[in-house]
Amino acid sequence: MVTLYSKPLFAVLATMLVLGVAACATFEREPVPEDYPIHGIDVSRYQGDIDWNAARRGGVAFAWIKATEGGDHSDPKFLENWYEAKAAGMPRGAYHFAYWCRPAIEQVEWFKQNVPYDPDALPPVLDVEWNGHSKTCPKKVSRSQARAEMRIMLAEMERAYGKRPVIYTDITFFNDVMKDDFEAYPIWVRSIRRYPTSRFDHRNWWFWQYTAVGKVPGIKGNVDRNAFFGTASMWEKFLDGRL
Repeated sequence: MVTLYSKPLFAVLATMLVLGVAACATFEREPVPEDYPIHGIDVSRYQGDIDWNAARRGGVAFAWIKATEGGDHSDPKFLENWYEAKAAGMPRGAYHFAYWCRPAIEQVEWFKQNVPYDPDALPPVLDVEWNGHSKTCPKKVSRSQARAEMRIMLAEMERAYGKRPVIYTDITFFNDVMKDDFEAYPIWVRSIRRYPTSRFDHRNWWFWQYTAVGKVPGIKGNVDRNAFFGTASMWEKFLDGRL
């Protein structure tokens, strides 16, 4: 588990990121997760029963919770996690895993059916990646089709929930589809054990998923860990919709 603590360096790093300057220029080495003060988790049914109060007390600052996949699958733990996280005072948001064999409008309507409107929630997340291991939809679609489907889902998510969605992606999908596009959206990037900025074409990322084997109080097994790019005060602005 990453120890959460602050350093004066955070303010410098966050300012450089906002200005669009490569963050590594402020370091003699590449940054590591411990250089960031705000850390969270993302969860699904695979984490089982979660003690959200213990997680909150243990320093987890936010959670992304899997809600839906495609146009007919909902995570069986979603609503339990959704309400219990809020009861524990945990900032949380819902994410949808895109399924490239289902029309975008059907997917976003399914998400809306399953995710309650809550003005205090984090922005919704659209999880976009290729899923070559899927038994029912292993294929990739064209870059233009993927972009068109994403735009439909993102626009409707923003309309329905009143907040600009976050896009989660990995390096393969980013290079295949997102590079040079979707720059108006906050992105959440998967980059296990490697600092993401240079890998993701120096795009300003907002969240960094840096391990899939994290340990936190309140969860018995492994869990994905994520860092927010800025300072504690910037995190408060993000929560208030001012960033």
